[in-house]
Amino acid sequence: MSRQRSLEQERAKAAWNCVAAVKDQGYAEKYGQLARSAPADIQANGLGQTLAFWRAKGEEHHRHLLNHVSEWVKGQIGFLDGDLLQWVVTTADTDGYRRATAEAIAFLIWLKRFAEAELPKEGD
Repeated sequence: MSRQRSLEQERAKAAWNCVAAVKDQGYAEKYGQLARSAPADIQANGLGQTLAFWRAKGEEHHRHLLNHVSEWVKGQIGFLDGDLLQWVVTTADTDGYRRATAEAIAFLIWLKRFAEAELPKEGD
């Protein structure tokens, strides 16, 4: 099995677990809406600004998505301690920021797919 395939499987598994963790929560619908727009938000606004926006909002669904993305990205770029947003703002070089952004989007594509399939939508 190729490394790329196993990484895609790891992303899918992690995203599935994140969606499963919020599925029966009162904020599941809002989390799903946020997850569905997250890849485009990062592409349009940048990783740092999107993470900062989620943190500033401070609502439960924002906090959970911020934590899910942060934990995944930190694990993939080898940054295990500390805060991802702080790293992006204070320490990341251009290549690190680009890698973190690409990894966040790749993870969020899976999260978006599972959110669309498993979480309630407005009006459901």
